[in-house]
Amino acid sequence: MIFERFDIPDVLLVKPRKFGDARGYFMETFRQSLFEEQAGPVRFVQDNQSLSADVGTVRGLHFQLLPHAQGKLVSCIAGAILDVAVDIRVGSPTYGKHVSAELTAENGHQLWVPVGFAHGFCTLEPMTKVSYKVTDYYSAEHDRGLRWDDPELGIDWPVTAGKAVLSAKDKNQPGFLGLDAYFTYQKPI
Repeated sequence: MIFERFDIPDVLLVKPRKFGDARGYFMETFRQSLFEEQAGPVRFVQDNQSLSADVGTVRGLHFQLLPHAQGKLVSCIAGAILDVAVDIRVGSPTYGKHVSAELTAENGHQLWVPVGFAHGFCTLEPMTKVSYKVTDYYSAEHDRGLRWDDPELGIDWPVTAGKAVLSAKDKNQPGFLGLDAYFTYQKPI
């Protein structure tokens, strides 16, 4: 596996190696020891999967509050997405900044989104399936979000607001400027 860092170094792009032959391919998608060398101690407790029928479906930007905050290891297992992580850790040098990566079933790339980030994605192909591991269980009481197309965030989404397919919840998320200080940046030791 190859691990690449972004301008926000806590977010990782994980590129598994594919070994192909006439039958297809084999790919190791996760190895705890290698992952922890790059991301630090992590324990995944739940795997989730979503299917989005339409191109331009946006899910996010979501996060959970402490004590049930979630780190996510996201992969696209059918179709393609633009995956986005927004730093919402107050005091971070990259507070309010984001990174994005195209994850496809073909490239097999994964995005590590640690605690303290809002996460979302937009589908680039119909019938897209996304799978992700999380470090804490889902808690409706701790579930929060940000407006996906907030101009303060400057995310270059591949769909306009008028064409995006959104849940009722995601249509009504608050903007970034009104976001409470849910997470605080901790400088690396």
